[in-house]
Amino acid sequence: MVKIRLPRSSRVIAGVCAAISMILVIFPKAEMRLQTAIPDYKNPGLPVEQRVADLLSRMTLEEKVAQLTCLWAERPQVGPQTDFSNDRGDFSPEKARLVMKYGIGQIARQRERKGPREGAVFANAVQKWLIENSRLGIPAIFHDEILHGHMAQGSTSFPQPIALASSWDPDFISKVFTVAALETRARGSHQVLGPNLDVAREPRWGRTEETYGEDPYLVSRMAVAIIKALQGSGPGVDGDHIIATAKHFAAHGQPEGGTNIAPANYSERVLREFFLPSFEAAVKEAGVMSVMASYNEIDGVPSHANKWLLEKVLRQ
Repeated sequence: MVKIRLPRSSRVIAGVCAAISMILVIFPKAEMRLQTAIPDYKNPGLPVEQRVADLLSRMTLEEKVAQLTCLWAERPQVGPQTDFSNDRGDFSPEKARLVMKYGIGQIARQRERKGPREGAVFANAVQKWLIENSRLGIPAIFHDEILHGHMAQGSTSFPQPIALASSWDPDFISKVFTVAALETRARGSHQVLGPNLDVAREPRWGRTEETYGEDPYLVSRMAVAIIKALQGSGPGVDGDHIIATAKHFAAHGQPEGGTNIAPANYSERVLREFFLPSFEAAVKEAGVMSVMASYNEIDGVPSHANKWLLEKVLRQ
């Protein structure tokens, strides 16, 4: 019998191969795991565009529609078909199988849960269920209100924006919304519907107290301070911050007759001089991550269907 002595590197490789073979003999499922690569959309090391393209290519029409859907379980006019909690307000897997059969894009208003701990427990239960039970394992985005602090039981309630604006102090405003961001994220929410960047030009309008006044410059300075406090230094959002939403785009603060969501019939010059500067600052200076279209119509065209407003002015 002739013994052949392999080089050291070859002996190491041979030993590793033998060990892997032994593992696959003892644990046959390990071979399957080694051969199954993680999907691109679940790989954080890949570019966002590649991950999005991969995910979209795997989604059914029903799953795409579900990601465009928001559940607001406590809103009675929506109906029981959107509820996924039991009588005590806790998460119900049984109801979730019916309501979120194809996943879900957003869940609204953690503020209607009992308190910070209960809200966090509920959010964690929902996310765990979605990741483990929906086909693609896509977690939901929880969004909340943050008009003058996180609007929920147990959170800090600061003065209304019209009062905060009278300070003319962006540094102070930044501290207020840094706290609000922390309190919101602690409950498991990721996005807020604020700040309100409407310029108040109609004192009869019932939502004037939500604004930072009638001066486009002041509103713009407050907008930048608030958004940076909410979102952090970027480019993404860490565990202490949230996605801000600039609203309402546009011309929402001077409705006809002071009636909320009434038409706004103004020239492009008026729009650009008074109503758009705060949103321009939000996008270009603060890098706001989401924008809410207004509920009104401008010159007869509803904002949600206004291609000039949303495509040319906002996106381009």
